[in-house]
Amino acid sequence: MGRRRDDVRFRGALFVALVAGCITSAAAREQPKSNGSLHGAIAYHAASGSVGWATDRKSSRDAKVEALRQCAHERCEVVAEVNRGCAALAREGKKHSAQKGANRQEAEAKAMRSCGDKCEIAAWTCTR
Repeated sequence: MGRRRDDVRFRGALFVALVAGCITSAAAREQPKSNGSLHGAIAYHAASGSVGWATDRKSSRDAKVEALRQCAHERCEVVAEVNRGCAALAREGKKHSAQKGANRQEAEAKAMRSCGDKCEIAAWTCTR
């Protein structure tokens, strides 16, 4: 009789552990994954010249949403995303280039090189 009672208790404890594991697993899937790094983004609309950026957001999505909000044109597009580094946007007229770098100077130099001599830096963002 004692062995049967121990078996029932073991099965009950196993069931509780399985249910708790499923609940924990489902909760983990619902939360955005973050490895502690912060995100940035630059949004741009060439025809209007509108620019927006975000720095040190908890998720890539948050960074993109903030950059688009700041850009303030319904046709703005995210042209650069970054985490653990920098991004810069160079433009001249309708021509533009967005590039990433380890720091602001590197990102700006790459963007200028890619865009051309007449371009200027329109926006940059770096994350911590």
